[in-house]
Amino acid sequence: MQYLEGRRYVVLAIFTLVGLLFAGRLFYLQVLDDSYKVAADRNTLQRQVQVPYRGQIYDRHDSLLVTNTPVYDLMVVPREVKHLDSTKFCRLMQMPIEDLRLGLKAAKVYSRVKPSPLVQNLSTPEMAAIQDNLIDFPGFRTQARMARAYRTQNLAHALGYVGSITPKLLEAPKYAHYAPGENVGISGLESFYEPVLMGRRGVQYRLVNVRGIDKGAFRGGEFDTLSQAGQDLHLSIDASLQAYGEKLLAGRRGSIVALDPKTGEILCFVSAPHYEPQMLTGKGMGNRYMDLLRNPDRPLFDRPLMATYPPGSVFKLVNELVAMQLGVVGPNTGFECNQKLVHCTHRHEYPANVSIAIKNSCNPYFYQVMRAAVLRGQSPNRFEDARLGLGQWQKMVKTFGLGERLGVDMGHEKRGLIPSPEFYDKLRGYHHWNYKTVYSLSIGQGEIGITGLQMANVLATIANRGYYYAPHFVRGIGATGQPLPQYRERHYTAVDTTLFKYLIPGMQAVVDGRGGTGSFASLAQYGISVAGKTGTVQNAHGPDHSTFAAFAPANDPKIAIVVFIENAGFGGTFAAPAAGLMIEKYLRGKVAPGRQRWENWVEYGVAPTHH
Repeated sequence: MQYLEGRRYVVLAIFTLVGLLFAGRLFYLQVLDDSYKVAADRNTLQRQVQVPYRGQIYDRHDSLLVTNTPVYDLMVVPREVKHLDSTKFCRLMQMPIEDLRLGLKAAKVYSRVKPSPLVQNLSTPEMAAIQDNLIDFPGFRTQARMARAYRTQNLAHALGYVGSITPKLLEAPKYAHYAPGENVGISGLESFYEPVLMGRRGVQYRLVNVRGIDKGAFRGGEFDTLSQAGQDLHLSIDASLQAYGEKLLAGRRGSIVALDPKTGEILCFVSAPHYEPQMLTGKGMGNRYMDLLRNPDRPLFDRPLMATYPPGSVFKLVNELVAMQLGVVGPNTGFECNQKLVHCTHRHEYPANVSIAIKNSCNPYFYQVMRAAVLRGQSPNRFEDARLGLGQWQKMVKTFGLGERLGVDMGHEKRGLIPSPEFYDKLRGYHHWNYKTVYSLSIGQGEIGITGLQMANVLATIANRGYYYAPHFVRGIGATGQPLPQYRERHYTAVDTTLFKYLIPGMQAVVDGRGGTGSFASLAQYGISVAGKTGTVQNAHGPDHSTFAAFAPANDPKIAIVVFIENAGFGGTFAAPAAGLMIEKYLRGKVAPGRQRWENWVEYGVAPTHH
């Protein structure tokens, strides 16, 4: 009995102790700790997200291109809006009452208890004019953030723009930590490098009384977190070269892409017509965007990445390399300029070797080069022989980065098209096509489609004698000073590196040889040897397109460039002098005053008085 009696006292003591602990905790929560009182009265506690300073963007010479400027958004929490005098509020904000109704409706759809943006991009003076009056409108408050400000009038297509996150983006898991009204990169580099540029948000919890007056940090800032600024981007773009390229193509449609072959860094990226990047920031941005969208010249269209064209005669270089790799031709192979096969636009000497053929851009020569590469007697059936040969040709051509995305650090890059046997099976029917069906590919015409960036990359590959680095805009991220890892990897073609050297003399002769088709790009007077190739792209809907691709100096390339001008005719007429001017600007740092006649020719079509 004594044993049971002892156990009873022990159990009683345990229950008494537990009861005292609960009573003490309850006294602490109700009397000493005010946090639950605050939580019960939510309108006195505000959670303020601290949006970090967005990373800045610089060019290759550390000139500042993109920075930040403070703006303010008027936020609304629908549940806290009480007895709103709509007329008085709209008079204060200078906004139509219908905009207020639509804004409140959208805010309620998102959340009745979370803040939503009602009016965005208020300047500091605009914010100051309304701040003191907001005390009369519970549920409304201003929130500061940073908006983009531009120190350049160029490069809009590559930079992209920043805007308020859309409801659709908010549904995506990668944007789960964003709130309505916050900025996000919408396009271009701003979008691709959003996680780098954005940084890390901070949060502050503030006590605010019923009059909207800030009473200080909640619990001394115990639960606050600091924001972390985004990292800066250091681009490979030469801002001066970019501005010059946009000037040359002002009033035209087309593109200029220039790369550093040794690194794959993009030196300039011109899409014409262009627009100024500051058009897509600040108040009225939406209206300006719609104006650009409705413009029939399509200035928002990113031509170097998204416009695919037949490359014209520039593609003959790729076909020659593939044929040499297959062993069906050599550097000293000659073919008759037989115009019964295909028309040749130039009168020239017998193309006894590849150099003469490239210099004069002989169409019948390259018709026979590709025919030798495709029809190799792999099947007694001529249709199957063409099918097998074209399949092998396509695989080798794609190793030049064609028909696939190169992986540039921007979105919306087009693959282009290098036709396969299956493509023609679908188009013509199985065993219902042969080499004569596809021969236009031999001179860069027909169903083939290539972007300006891809063609520039081909020239960089030839300049490197057989390899390329994926083109990219960002040469350094933040303190690392390095691009992303994938841009430091070499990509080799299926063509032996020893074969590329056989193209160079012919490409030099295009520019500096007697009767060369690209003589308007010559920089011989400055001791610079340019290796290039003209192209005239047939256009069934109007005048032909003009293109020219080159690299320089020929034996130590520092720039590879492609110029594409829509409806400008022969490649040597407008695209070649534009490329020559760009190369001169980059390698010499300036364009000689006497070259203004060529600038006028490219920009306005005013014929130079002499060459």
